[in-house]
Amino acid sequence: MTKPYKTIIVDDHPIIAEGLQMLFSKSDDVEIVRSFNTGEALLNYKHLGKADVVLLDVFLPDINGIDLCLKIKKNHPKIIVLAMSSQSERSIILQMIKNGAHGYLLKNASLEEFKSCINKAVSGEMAFSSEIEAIVEKTSIYDLKSVPRLTQREKEILKLVSEGKSTQEISDILFLSYLTVQTHRRNLLNKCEVRNVVELLKFAKENGL
Repeated sequence: MTKPYKTIIVDDHPIIAEGLQMLFSKSDDVEIVRSFNTGEALLNYKHLGKADVVLLDVFLPDINGIDLCLKIKKNHPKIIVLAMSSQSERSIILQMIKNGAHGYLLKNASLEEFKSCINKAVSGEMAFSSEIEAIVEKTSIYDLKSVPRLTQREKEILKLVSEGKSTQEISDILFLSYLTVQTHRRNLLNKCEVRNVVELLKFAKENGL
């Protein structure tokens, strides 16, 4: 990639998107080529594959940034995705990294931090704003590997389990056979490496599942 890095902003708060565009307007390192306020608009952008960097809000109105990051990396693996958020919850940071993000910045990071993180990410390093770095330093490789990727059906069943629904009730709600629901529940236990529903719900809460 050659400078300036062609960068797309995805954020549904105009003040953030416009502020970043203004901050980078005189930068020799970064060129803001487009800005979108929904994940769908980004995915429908026909020139997405020509971008170098996507600054991605973790919370969007139509899709969460964690799932969107995975879609971007699946379709355009060379794009550098840097997550942006006002939240520094460890489980969210881990899931973004697991889904292919090259870094995570708090929205109150300085322009220099944004520039530094973009340059680091483009050069192949993981990049974090200073407050996030302190959290990530306490994270082991095991932590990154221990957050499983759930299917949409598994997420639906996990939600119903968390609401106290029985296997038969879940079967009725989702129009699935009793055996199918049992299989999904067993898969959830295996994926999360837990022994029972109590441990499953505790693990899910701690890891933002």
